Parts: sequence; structure tokens; C-alpha cells
Amino acid sequence: MKAATCGDCREEVVWWAVYVNLGMMVFKALLGVMSGSAALVADAVHSGADVVASGVVLLSVKLSNRKPNEEYPFGYGNIQFISSSVVGLILFLGALYILYEAVMAIVNDDLTAPSIVSALGAFASIIVNELMYRYQSCVGRENNSPAIIASAWDNRSDALSSTGVLIGILASVAGYPIADTLAAIFVAVMVAKIGVELNIDAIKGLLDASVEMDILRLVYHIAMESPGVEGVRSLRGRYVGEDLHIDLNIYVHGQLLIQESDLIAEKVRSRIFSDVDHARDVRISVTPTMETRTKRAKGSQLMIVKPS
Repeated sequence: MKAATCGDCREEVVWWAVYVNLGMMVFKALLGVMSGSAALVADAVHSGADVVASGVVLLSVKLSNRKPNEEYPFGYGNIQFISSSVVGLILFLGALYILYEAVMAIVNDDLTAPSIVSALGAFASIIVNELMYRYQSCVGRENNSPAIIASAWDNRSDALSSTGVLIGILASVAGYPIADTLAAIFVAVMVAKIGVELNIDAIKGLLDASVEMDILRLVYHIAMESPGVEGVRSLRGRYVGEDLHIDLNIYVHGQLLIQESDLIAEKVRSRIFSDVDHARDVRISVTPTMETRTKRAKGSQLMIVKPS
């Protein structure tokens, strides 16, 4: 159960991401240029991409708050998957630029050891971005927001890439100038990987991939443990942005009145809303059967019962 303040953090965290990424971009760019660190400049480019990505996330969170209407009866939640994809694409294109600059530096033999001061920028980036990752991932999980979770992984990628930058800078200062450029290549590869993964997850969400099996099992057991339910005919779920939508068809005895069947379905719906996080739309249909069916024990696998 999420805390009462999680809804407030949902919008505040995106503004914090914008401010932090903008500050880190300027800090690392200035320090990278002054110290001569190609890896730190590449990391600043990464932070610059993060600023754009944070702006995209902020816009998507605002738009996803809009209420459903006649044109979009399921609401605007899926815009967060689009936002997640845009963040991933920005990271991937930024990684290609970093990779190009690093490879050209090696080809042109433009390899010089940076000043040890550049290590300060990398170290500060590790600390700040790791803290932002933990903050955003907490808010993203509690609000089930794919856009904020994507932004959190954006900061984690920054923290990990800055770790590689720090190692490269220290090795370069120690007498291996190429290490700084190799660190920039490491940053590019890792950032590109995260960008691809974010796009894969976003595509799954937009194509209405099924929710986790644990959630379906929970819904199944809620239905089977409810009085009057004799079986589960079908069950499926999908995410629309932050919200979980569930379609459930249950068996009830065929001799029940329509009002009695509706009351059973309403009790199941109420329990799902109470026990399943982020459930927003629960549609339950009823199939009557003349045969009394034995409920399976708790912990059993999901079963689809065929009608008589």
C-alpha cells in the first residue's frame, strides 16, 4: 500500500530530475573541458540527454492525469509508455554520439591524460545520480509509473557510466592516456543498452502485454475464495500507463437470480480493488452453470473451467 504522500512525490520527483540533470550537465561539461577529460565531457552529453528526457517525462506525467473522455475512454495512461520509449531513444542516440567521438579520438591519436580534478566531477555524478535513482525508483514503483521508472533507470545509467568514467580518469592519470577514451566508449555501450531495453519495455506496454503472472494468480484466488463463485472461465489483465485493467469471467450456479449473480460479481470486484495495487478498471462478467463445481485449493495453478 503506497503512502499518502506518494501522489505528491509523483510530480515533484520529475522537477527534481530536471534540475539535477541540468546542474550535472553544466558541472561535468565545464570540469571536463577545463581538465581535458573526454570521458567526462561524454558523461556531460549523457546528462544533457537526461535533461531532455526529464522534460519528456514531465510532460507525459501531466498529460496522463487527464480524465477519460469519449475520444479516449481508457484515459491517457499509455502516453507514459510513449514517454519511456522517447527516453530510451534519446539515450541510444546520445550513446552513438559519444561512441563516435571516442572512436575518432583513438583514430586521430588524440589521447591526452586529463587533470586529476576531473575525477571530482565523476565522483559527484556517481553520488548524485545514485540518490536520484533511488528516489525516482521508489516513487515510480509506488505509483506504477513506467515514465518515472524509465527516468530512474536513466539516472542509474548515469551513475554506472560515471563509475566507468572515474576508473578511466584515474587510469589515465596513472600513465595510460587511452583509458579515458576507453571509458567514454564504455559509457556509450552501456547507455545504448539501457536505451534499447527501455524501448522494448515500452513496446510491450503499448501492445498490451499481459501483466505479471503473480497478479493474475492473486486475482484468481480472490475470485475462487469469494462466496458464490464456482469457477473462473477466463482472466486477463493489462496496464494502461500506471493503471491496471482486469477482465474476469466467473461461473455461478445457473439457478441464481440475476440480482444474486450481480451481487456476487460486485463483491469480487470490491475485493480486487481492495487487495490488488493500481487496479483501476475491473470488468466482471458472469456465466451460469447448472453443475456445482469444487473449488481448487489455495496455491493451485490458474484454471479455466469449461461450462456444462
